[in-house]
Amino acid sequence: MRQSPPGTRLPEAAGRRAAAPLWAVVLTACAGQFLVVLDVSVVNVALPSMREDLGMSASGLQWVVNLYTLAFAGLMLLGGRAGDIFGRKRVFLVGLAVFTAASLAGGLAQEPWQLLVARAVQGVGAAVLAPSTLTLLTSSVPEGPVRVRAIGTWTAAGAGGGAAGSLVGGVLTDALSWRWVLLINVPVGAAVLTCAALWLAESRGGPRRRLDIPGAVLVTAGIGAVSYGIVQTESHGWTAAAVLLPLCGGLALVGTFLLVEARTRAPLMPLGLFRLRSVSAANTAMFVTGAAMFSSWYFLSLYMQNVLGYTPLEAGFAFVPHSLTIVAASKLAPRVLARTGAKALAIAGVLMAAGGYLWQSTADAGGTYVTDIAGPGILMMAGVGFMATPLAHLATSGAPAGDAGVVSGVMNTSRTMGGSLGLAVLSTVAATRIGGGSGPDALASGYSLAFQTGVGILLGCAALMLIALPRPAAVPGPAKA
Repeated sequence: MRQSPPGTRLPEAAGRRAAAPLWAVVLTACAGQFLVVLDVSVVNVALPSMREDLGMSASGLQWVVNLYTLAFAGLMLLGGRAGDIFGRKRVFLVGLAVFTAASLAGGLAQEPWQLLVARAVQGVGAAVLAPSTLTLLTSSVPEGPVRVRAIGTWTAAGAGGGAAGSLVGGVLTDALSWRWVLLINVPVGAAVLTCAALWLAESRGGPRRRLDIPGAVLVTAGIGAVSYGIVQTESHGWTAAAVLLPLCGGLALVGTFLLVEARTRAPLMPLGLFRLRSVSAANTAMFVTGAAMFSSWYFLSLYMQNVLGYTPLEAGFAFVPHSLTIVAASKLAPRVLARTGAKALAIAGVLMAAGGYLWQSTADAGGTYVTDIAGPGILMMAGVGFMATPLAHLATSGAPAGDAGVVSGVMNTSRTMGGSLGLAVLSTVAATRIGGGSGPDALASGYSLAFQTGVGILLGCAALMLIALPRPAAVPGPAKA
């Protein structure tokens, strides 16, 4: 039997095929993660062009973004467990193929409904693909410094995708057309599909078992309903029936899902995972930090365009220092983590982000780029980069190999749901301060209050981390063969 290359190990159930080189696994997983996160935000700058070209209504335009997010959040647990059962490589390829095909359909859409259907299918593909990107790493790399560096690279790819969305969308829309914010995924997706098919060996979480269909239906419907209710707060108040009915119904479905999971023999999400302090505490921290940090890009973009008068393309380029900072901090985090431990680094990152939020909250209608955008933005993004890697490391450490996919799905769901809820809450906070005003002073004041509220959320999260996160002394050494 051939010996695998140094630094790698044979994934579970890989058969007679040798494991891929570590760099190939990391490159493939990170490319998939970059695409998935990029498409959360890349369409934002292109929305006005989409509306003009396809004759979409304002509400229809909102669903170009929301349908992707709803499908993405609602199906990630199912996507993660499917990888454990049917094979991580296979599910990765299926998810990426669906995502790429839907991108092509969306880029060629001639009617509003065609674009909306394509975005929903894109979200389905992303939900299947996203958990596998991290599982490919955690199932191929033994725990220790090498895995921490791999997770740091994966975190940087996701952060870079989110950060690059506005810039990529602005450049493509300005230089070509809105269609290319979707069509660009086609050649990139095809290239990653080819590399994954050639390079990756199959792995799965132990013996095959049946997929928990009742659990899958309940959790998908529940998370989808909660996400829909959160999305509806943008056009209705929190007390409106259009918000309360899906929120309450979704929570009831999630509660029923937990009861089913406690009794079934092959659960979609083994509840015993949450007895692991690292899994439960890290996912709670991801939810809370996501609630604060996801909205930063949204409010910064509005501040630049609505208050300072930037064009979409100028706003996209203004985000370049933010993008570079978050990628650099994510890559540096594994080295710092080896000295400080995951808990200390995660708390330091949250406090750094809170400092950036506090600085950003001082921006007014007469702000300048250096002092009111670049400075606080760099501090915020450095904090995000430093806290994301240790939280991902803690959320995946100690979990059984057979549950790696669902652990990744839970982690991505926590972050996405936290971001959706946070954006809805902070948007409401900003709108309350703005009132009926539309001038730069009123808008700047509303955005400032949103950032001040974010400071409180982040400081509360730092206290939660201090109490709840486990305290490993340092990253463990490489696992023995």
